[in-house]
Amino acid sequence: MKPLELFPPTLEAARARIAAVRPADYARSRNALEGAVTRLSPYITHGFVSLPEVLAGVAARYRLDVQHKFVFELGWREYFHHVWQHRGERILHSLQGGPLPERVYAREMPADIRQARTGVTAIDQAVRALYTTGYLHNHARMWLASYVVHLRKVHWRAGADWMVAHLLDGDLASNHLSWQWVAGTGSHKPYLFNADNVARYAPLSWHSAGSMIDTSYEALDAIARSPRPISVRPLDEGVDEPQSSSQPPHGAAPEAADVGGRDVWLIHPWALGEPPADLAAGCLNVAWWPSEHHAAWPWGAARWCFVAARMSALAKLQWHGSHQQLAQALAAARSVHTPADEHVGALLPPDVNPRPALRLFAEVDRPCASFSAWWNLATRGLRQLSDLPGLQALVERGSAGALFDPAAIVVTPTLANDSADCSGRTSS
Repeated sequence: MKPLELFPPTLEAARARIAAVRPADYARSRNALEGAVTRLSPYITHGFVSLPEVLAGVAARYRLDVQHKFVFELGWREYFHHVWQHRGERILHSLQGGPLPERVYAREMPADIRQARTGVTAIDQAVRALYTTGYLHNHARMWLASYVVHLRKVHWRAGADWMVAHLLDGDLASNHLSWQWVAGTGSHKPYLFNADNVARYAPLSWHSAGSMIDTSYEALDAIARSPRPISVRPLDEGVDEPQSSSQPPHGAAPEAADVGGRDVWLIHPWALGEPPADLAAGCLNVAWWPSEHHAAWPWGAARWCFVAARMSALAKLQWHGSHQQLAQALAAARSVHTPADEHVGALLPPDVNPRPALRLFAEVDRPCASFSAWWNLATRGLRQLSDLPGLQALVERGSAGALFDPAAIVVTPTLANDSADCSGRTSS
């Protein structure tokens, strides 16, 4: 299935995905490639819906508590943004030492991996799925990252940069910090997998018996801690890697004449939800493609189309320009508001008023080096699901933008906050 067939770029599609979530099935089967995962990540990354809106929609239909696995996995996304908020661009560098010195790892992705001809079926299937759909189940992402880093001795940053260019849900925090978690530079040990693990969680067409991953975890751990990459004999046939581009499908240079004397709601690629109801009457929607970001992080065609379709539904006026061009044009506006997001925070002119992102959990002021530490602080003192700050904010907002009726949330007492464990994590 093509990316935009799998992920229609509409708010209705995002809402339908939320309505289809079955949290009990998710908790039971989420590790399996054919399990009941939500596939909401492209819509969350690009701001069609927020995490509080997702949870409110699910909790209105099912009885949940704060310690439910579905809520727990939503926490991972917020934790990764917590790390980004406190560490900034340092998330693009190893947070700590991994199993081997940095100099051991190659800085370019091998062609046989990029072309899905490694001869390891699970890896080649993962690469093909990534290119074909713009999406990968998180377990497949972990397998692919583990193979790249620990068996082929490629630096996690090279793999993360390659993967994010092809993902519809390519969030820098979630993607790059997940690669660090696998690499062991963002966790206490490297993540490893073998053919038995693939056979347990993947369909038959992914099974990799007889390949180089068909071995014990002890053997794989020894490989991960050896500076020598495994020997490979690439297949002759593979696939072509889709091209990536730094240019959006359309967008004119920012012009002051377009916004002179107007109140402006500035839409960017990570802010594709409905504009808030409290904007000034006659507020002008302006969509902006930040050229500095896209020059550094090119996208595949499917992601350009996914975001562009939603942008066109929100704003007739679309700009493609730099921070300086944007500042010069918006100086003519009466006021400018935009949703805050780390992807564009440093690129916004000082006169733009960023509206804080609607977070699900309580803000944790001090940086946390582990998810479990963050989780315990973020959920401390919560007695029931409706105590989560993001759900309370939806209640306070009332009809001013909430997708679902927060009053319908089932109130369930929480369990004790002692079960957080980041081992073997996967997400939606």
